[in-house]
Amino acid sequence: MSTEAKPRRPQGKPSATTSSKGAQRKPEQARHGKPGAGDASQKPGTKEGYKGTQHSSKKLRVRAGKPEGKVSSNEISSATLKKHRQEEAKVQGENACRVCFSQRPKSVVKMYLEASIASKFADIMKYLAANKLAYHIVENAELERIAGSEHHGGIVLIVKRKPELTLAAYLTANKHLQQDCLLALDGVGNPHNLGAITRSCAHFGVKGLIMTQPYLLQSGAAARTAEGGVEFVDGLRCDNLSMALQLCKQAGYSLVTTSSHGGVSLYQSKLSNKVVVVFGEEMSGVSSQVANSTDVALQILGSGQVESLNVSVAASLILGEWYRQHKK
Repeated sequence: MSTEAKPRRPQGKPSATTSSKGAQRKPEQARHGKPGAGDASQKPGTKEGYKGTQHSSKKLRVRAGKPEGKVSSNEISSATLKKHRQEEAKVQGENACRVCFSQRPKSVVKMYLEASIASKFADIMKYLAANKLAYHIVENAELERIAGSEHHGGIVLIVKRKPELTLAAYLTANKHLQQDCLLALDGVGNPHNLGAITRSCAHFGVKGLIMTQPYLLQSGAAARTAEGGVEFVDGLRCDNLSMALQLCKQAGYSLVTTSSHGGVSLYQSKLSNKVVVVFGEEMSGVSSQVANSTDVALQILGSGQVESLNVSVAASLILGEWYRQHKK
């Protein structure tokens, strides 16, 4: 029989996996319902806001395929989650985010930003914390993932989309106007062109862009390029552009398009008090059906060394001339 003594465990110190009675002990994360120290979701440099906003960091469980039972406060159906995402938009870039917050602070859902510019947005962080909404200070790589672009300007706001407005509703609400300028876009979908056009519209006081897909104006890239102009210009939805232009004509607007091959010089024309300027996609221009419904074609004369101007530049020149003639 061996006489070698086995080491004894000190009294009052149970092992890592059993209690003093031998029952298996639950891990800290499972026992408390909180992430452990090694939980990857708790990233360094991420901040949930001030005290009182910690509820924002709780993960919502997606509930699908459960026809019975009650949904707890932490559960949300996949359909509802999808609807919420469809009702939200991203605004990125310092100027765009600052203007968005100043114009409609209640639309802001959450904010992501880099530490290097956090001090510039201390007021927004304070507002979000006071309203139990989250903000996150994140690294550049994470911000690129959230924005879907490397051109995020160091900040992204998740906001509720602006309410959609139809062309018919706009014309009814503004039928008293003696002067008004609108733009109609025929196939223009590049977000940078849309943003640049929107910026020019805001600068010259144009309130509406007639489009079949107005939600494109609220993409992150368009909002960033517009430098806040999206907050002052509405996308006016229509189902058929040709019919929409006829509706404008009935409301007293003249219809103008552009041409690089002919037409009246912009600077020798007298633009109407109420006008709709129609622009087409750069490669193919305005469709023949739409072009046939317009009253006059304008030409922006130049050296001829290039065939035409970028659509956003052409829009800016025409809007500037209309503003010069009617807003003196």
